[in-house]
Amino acid sequence: MRLRYAADIRTLFFVALYFGTLAFLWVATPEHWANVDWRWWAPAFVVLLVTSFQGAVSTHNAVHCPIFKSRPMNKLWQVVLTLTYGHPVSSYVPGHNLSHHKHTQSRRDVMRTTKLRFRWHLLNLLFFFLRCVPSIMKADSSYAKAMRTRHPRWFRQLVIEGVALWVVQIALFVLDWQKALVLWIVPHLYAQWGIVTMNLLQHDGCDETTEYDHSRNFVGKVVNWFTFNNGFHTIHHMKPGLHWSLTPEAHAELVAPHIHPELDQKSLVKYLFVTFVLNRRVRPDGTPYFPPPDGPDEEWLPRPEETADDLGAEGLPGEELAAQVAHAPQPR
Repeated sequence: MRLRYAADIRTLFFVALYFGTLAFLWVATPEHWANVDWRWWAPAFVVLLVTSFQGAVSTHNAVHCPIFKSRPMNKLWQVVLTLTYGHPVSSYVPGHNLSHHKHTQSRRDVMRTTKLRFRWHLLNLLFFFLRCVPSIMKADSSYAKAMRTRHPRWFRQLVIEGVALWVVQIALFVLDWQKALVLWIVPHLYAQWGIVTMNLLQHDGCDETTEYDHSRNFVGKVVNWFTFNNGFHTIHHMKPGLHWSLTPEAHAELVAPHIHPELDQKSLVKYLFVTFVLNRRVRPDGTPYFPPPDGPDEEWLPRPEETADDLGAEGLPGEELAAQVAHAPQPR
């Protein structure tokens, strides 16, 4: 059980905290919800929400850069992460690695931010996840169907994760459907909403045709400590296989000297308030941004040998697990 990077001790801690908090709330929550002492229950539930979202972030990290030196351990870890945010980790590959990363903000990107055009930008934040879900599910289904014969090992890993999720889920609902709904389903939905909606924060109004200005970064130390440096997004698109602990230094060296200064946001809270509460959907230069009408998704399905670096723990044999795939500016 050897980690490739010692920094992932933090990852292990927060995943353990998720399961510990879930177990504590399950046991300590009284049978009748009217008897709940909200003074301790509410803070504990917030911890559960946050750590479930951290599980989703860890999932994102794991499919780009598996954390263990052992392939079997990485496969087991993906099963564990599946239980933290309620979706098979392997299914993160098609919608995120192969669609979003390789075709950022184009019609081959199932999570492009141009899909929502509400004038009140807060509505785009709230409903972005729901707008993307049908495309994500379709991408998952199409890719899984193709990989069943193209790459059976990856498909088997997906099935194992899905079976583990449903066995645990059904067992929890049999034990207590109310606790399962509140303590299992709600945190998972929050985590899934959060990890998908991050695309809106990180790409909306950016220029995907450029080498550096295709992504927005949130460089505050506190938010990056809790999200495993997920705020350094430009360098992540440039080097998706780079371990998260190395992204701040790489950002400072390779990105900061070239990127538009407004795409390095120091405060996530300030950005959220100005952008969504004050309703300022703008480009980096401050001009209003309103996307043109969005067309249907385009076919993006690649062959596995074309994307062996992006398959998580079940990458094709002989490929480097931490392979780095550079961002390619999209055509105008």
